[in-house]
Amino acid sequence: MQRLADLQRAPGAAPRGLPQLPLKVANVRTFDTPEFAGMKFLEVEASTALNRVKGMPFAWSINPYRGCSHACTYCVGGETPILMADGRTRPIADLRIGDRIYGTIESRACRRYAVTEVLDHWQTVKQAYRVILADGTSIIASGDHRFLSDRGWKHVKGAEHGPPQRPHLTTDDRLIGTGAFEEAPKQDANYRRGYLHGMIRGEGHTASEACARVREYRLRERPPYDWPDSPDDEWAKGFLAGVFDATGSYSDGVLRIHNAAAVVAERVTSSLKRFCIPHVVESPRSNGCRGVRVCAGPRQHLRFFHLTDPAIRRKCSLGGRAVNGPCDLRVEAIEPLGVELPLYDITTGTGDFIANGAISHNCFARPTHAYLNLSPRGDFEKTVVVKTNVAQVLRRELAKPSWKGERVAMGTNTDPYQRCEGRYSLMPEIISNLAESRTPFSILTKGTMITRDLGVLSEAAEQVPVTAAMTIGMLEDKLWRSIEPGTPSPAARLSAVKALNEAGLPTGVMLAPIMPGLNDDREQLASLVDRAAAAGATHVTPIVLHLRPGVREVFWPWLEQEHPELVDRYHSLYRRRSQAAEEYRKGVTSFVVEQRKLAWHRHGNPKDAGVHGEQARKTWTARSGAFAEDPAEQLKLL
Repeated sequence: MQRLADLQRAPGAAPRGLPQLPLKVANVRTFDTPEFAGMKFLEVEASTALNRVKGMPFAWSINPYRGCSHACTYCVGGETPILMADGRTRPIADLRIGDRIYGTIESRACRRYAVTEVLDHWQTVKQAYRVILADGTSIIASGDHRFLSDRGWKHVKGAEHGPPQRPHLTTDDRLIGTGAFEEAPKQDANYRRGYLHGMIRGEGHTASEACARVREYRLRERPPYDWPDSPDDEWAKGFLAGVFDATGSYSDGVLRIHNAAAVVAERVTSSLKRFCIPHVVESPRSNGCRGVRVCAGPRQHLRFFHLTDPAIRRKCSLGGRAVNGPCDLRVEAIEPLGVELPLYDITTGTGDFIANGAISHNCFARPTHAYLNLSPRGDFEKTVVVKTNVAQVLRRELAKPSWKGERVAMGTNTDPYQRCEGRYSLMPEIISNLAESRTPFSILTKGTMITRDLGVLSEAAEQVPVTAAMTIGMLEDKLWRSIEPGTPSPAARLSAVKALNEAGLPTGVMLAPIMPGLNDDREQLASLVDRAAAAGATHVTPIVLHLRPGVREVFWPWLEQEHPELVDRYHSLYRRRSQAAEEYRKGVTSFVVEQRKLAWHRHGNPKDAGVHGEQARKTWTARSGAFAEDPAEQLKLL
């Protein structure tokens, strides 16, 4: 063990090689055992144990550790497109703190677009719903997500009576926004040639962004750049982008393309008609220049920008524009997907953001590993912060008269049963404190060490509702050792699921990560689902591998070294995106859902056993008194 004094540091200072921490560091501990080789454990004195959480199905969280000794090499996320400050879109999973996006502000009796900043960003797993609008827009969100409707902010799901009562969407509501975003052009050879044609025929003065694009495209496409006999969609998109960069404008809410040549105006109108973008051809001015104006407000302006992707982004600014426009965003259906999915949320400066064309309420996040001035990447695995006094602090907080016994979740940030819990044993006292204060709680883990605490967990379940979930991504031993070197074996985790359920503690399984070509074989998945069901899993939820920035830089070298035969397939499935192709993900989910039904038919549905889920809640309520859980106030987007 190393002490700060041994390192010749001042009391409370960070050890050499580590940044200054906003906590009092008591010890820096290392263990002379292979499983902890190269790791440091910073023993700190926490001032608080309970972290207030908004927008989740639980009100509070406890994190005995920051960082994780499991050392896994993947993550998961979602693809809901968010409107960025440059007018383009980006999946919510790929956003980063500091990114500039569009929110809204109320001004002059209407909502207007305003540039704001992402202040925080995180992910959770929740039951998912699909909201379908009359114009064809489809958004996947949790039941707690709030959208702005013509009758105010409303949750996706709610109830008219009882504790779940809250304003929620119905088919009588209409969302506020522009409707679904269009996909960006492919920027293939035809797009590039169309763009060059538009720039040349536009004959306008161009900015540096457009000039840079022209130089790049001319290196790849040789002249002539004539109008083809049968231009395809990508050529037309490129042409519109080029002519807009050359002579287009967007000011005072008017999007217009100017040109003196009648043939150019004709080609602009024919291209706009191809994409059903409403427009009018204006009368020629005294200088012979005529304009083609895009009509129907922000929705069609955004469609134009997203379909064509002009290079000059300042021309695409929506700042100050009114959000409302002639679009039909009536809610047609709200469909439960029947599975739990990884869902994302952000905090913004305006308190909202634009998710696939609909105004969405943001949430308020808590800091994570970066709060400690530690890297979320390497430090997350090699430096674990241990709150050695967390149980004592928790007891004091739970004893306060203001504590209402709201639900607490553990494992939503870092695993409470990671390997070092075997050294520190923080969880038993935490569990006892929660039970004694009549505080319901849940645990998410990959660690079989949770079975060490079966006794204290069972005792707690006699006093409060207790649930758990285990993450298991594969059964194949070699792959598990390569991907999750610091975790218990899949077989051991399945045994833990069985032990927990047999002890009367409702426990489900998250199938994560499902990796194309590695553990997505239908027989493997069916076997894993079957074994999870045989272990009594209360839910079995699939999550496909997510390669967002910071993860892909670790995963790709591993894939190239360990499975070079799969590199081309991954490039095809991911195409520089964070998520695999939607068709692939839907296929995996459908297969797992079907296999889950079959497995529960063979082994029995745990929900029919009378000891899990709502039945357990009712049993506890009858035995121990009413349990009032605050309805979740916020959202998580896919």
